[in-house]
Amino acid sequence: MIKLLVAFFLSLSFNTSSAQTTEALAVGSKAPQIKGKSNTGKFNLDKARKNGDVVVVFYRGNWCPYCSKQLTALNDSLQMFKDKGATVVAITPETFDGVSKTIAKTKASFPVVSDKKLKIAKAYKVNFELDSATKQKYKGYGLDLDKTNGENGYNLPVPAVYIVGKDCNIKYAYYDTDYRKRPTVATLLANL
Repeated sequence: MIKLLVAFFLSLSFNTSSAQTTEALAVGSKAPQIKGKSNTGKFNLDKARKNGDVVVVFYRGNWCPYCSKQLTALNDSLQMFKDKGATVVAITPETFDGVSKTIAKTKASFPVVSDKKLKIAKAYKVNFELDSATKQKYKGYGLDLDKTNGENGYNLPVPAVYIVGKDCNIKYAYYDTDYRKRPTVATLLANL
């Protein structure tokens, strides 16, 4: 437990600046398809967007306190998203064991998709691989992403959020390489 707390406080200094990243997909551009297995069954973006906007949230893992806080806030406000006809879906590089831990921590009742082979993260241009020094620091804190992420290894997403409209175009994009920063629920609701 102490090792985990130390890892948390020391992790505050590690962000994605040590990794190669790209820019967010542009507002107005066509959103890449999302298909995958989630905690609620199969998820398909084309089917979900027929009902309204889809809020697509990329998160790093159940071990990330910023991700857990964000997903908890989204779940706590889920009815407000539903009232606007929107669907929320979270995408992670974690295996289904990690998804289960995320659900247990955040009580998320929306789909959480395990991004096998990082197909979704790569399509949305949010994928990056941690550098060697950061990998070793994470391992030193007891965080083995080879185990947590399976074949996805030490690849993580920039914690980005996209809102995809019924027309499959991106209506809103949030992309910040500082994993501590996330858009508020109010901001997301305002952009639906």
